[in-house]
Amino acid sequence: MADKRPRMGNKIRGIRRRAGLTQAGLANQLGISASYLNLIENNRRPLTAPLLIKLAEQFELDLRSFSSGDDERLLADLFEVFGDPLFEAHELSNADLQELTASCPQVARALPSLYRAYRQSREAFAGLEDSLSEDDPTPGLGRHQLPSEEVSDLLQRHYNYFRTLEEAGDQLHRAAGLGADETDSFGAMARLLRSAHSIAVELRPREAMQGAMRRYLPDQKILALSRVLLPESRNFQLAHMLALLSQREALDNVVAANPLSTPQTRDLCRVALASYVAGAVLMPYTDFYEAAGAERYDIEILARRFGTSFEQVCHRLTTLQRTGQRGVPFHLVRIDIAGNISKRFTASGLHFARFSASCPLWNVHAAFHTPGRIRVQLSQMPDGAAFLCVARTVRRSSEGYGSPYALQSIEMGCDVQHARQLVYSDGIDLEGDAAVPVGTTCRLCDRIRCEQRAFPPLHHPLSVNENVRGVSLYAPVS
Repeated sequence: MADKRPRMGNKIRGIRRRAGLTQAGLANQLGISASYLNLIENNRRPLTAPLLIKLAEQFELDLRSFSSGDDERLLADLFEVFGDPLFEAHELSNADLQELTASCPQVARALPSLYRAYRQSREAFAGLEDSLSEDDPTPGLGRHQLPSEEVSDLLQRHYNYFRTLEEAGDQLHRAAGLGADETDSFGAMARLLRSAHSIAVELRPREAMQGAMRRYLPDQKILALSRVLLPESRNFQLAHMLALLSQREALDNVVAANPLSTPQTRDLCRVALASYVAGAVLMPYTDFYEAAGAERYDIEILARRFGTSFEQVCHRLTTLQRTGQRGVPFHLVRIDIAGNISKRFTASGLHFARFSASCPLWNVHAAFHTPGRIRVQLSQMPDGAAFLCVARTVRRSSEGYGSPYALQSIEMGCDVQHARQLVYSDGIDLEGDAAVPVGTTCRLCDRIRCEQRAFPPLHHPLSVNENVRGVSLYAPVS
């Protein structure tokens, strides 16, 4: 019988090399022989629990970094990369990619980056004629990853939990005097901005804001907010500004501790982290964690309780990763009506497509058919994994009748083993046949007879019979 224990040798070797240690040096710190460490690094001996704990303490590591989740996400990325028709002639099997991930993880991690660069270069050259200009003759060339993708990857690496930023949020929550019975959060935070930073908050008509929702004027010490903002959005903007002004060092420390490729990416990351702190200010960890459990993760009830929006609550629920106070591990994805993914995070085990379109059977797409209504779906992946998913559209603040607005859809979900903790599981037979068969993307899904299929699956040869038409062009019929 094959050994099912996770192979951690490559992770141990990577930790040792990043620390600049020889095998003898690390072995001495762990209190074992260099030969035994060599066997561990070559996956010929298991990493015992005492050694794992000692290693984590020695290098201040999060034990979650030793889970198989990162390897599974890497393997999913490789499956998607090699699902490109470019590689059809090479006949690579799933086993080949699994072996590559296990034996050469650094090479495996480099391949999605190389593929991303290839796709972006191809797209840039395809549109070069339209994009040429005197100031920037080759726009986009040489950029291997979008800043938003880098920031998403950073959040994923940290499981969307930052202890120092939680502490910063708690500090601001107390400083503003926000409490369970606080009904004027806006006034409380505005007073804190004035007392701590001498900044006055003004609500201005949309004409004066010139298209901005928030505008900070440092020379005048004025924070101007648009009157068209909903109350929960006004509160969030104040909390966000408090984070930028008073927790700059904490934000900069997190940014500096992570490899980000450009100044623009670092700026975007700082904004994203300030939003993280804003969520912690308005929904302090312990209060929110306890309320989420008590309300069985009812997003709308939590939004009313904390004076926040549907989307803000969804984001906050993904951050409940504190040791001893962990919430349900969720995934979260936000898309527009064209299917572009603008936010993604997964702690549930669900993998998102990174280089191609997602499955149209996802609940997040169906939400556009019923704007503003929560839709619940029991989704089943081709490998049998099942997820309870909740999706709803969110509408960006409009400036009134006749003004354009953006409609997006947000989905949250968890592995079916956690589903009964959610109010959305009520009335659903989690063990029955109600699950909707979904996939990651067409090329990686073997459900050949799917009516929504747009491309042939990777491991099925294309067979076309001009005399017979199945449910899709790629569905075989006898």
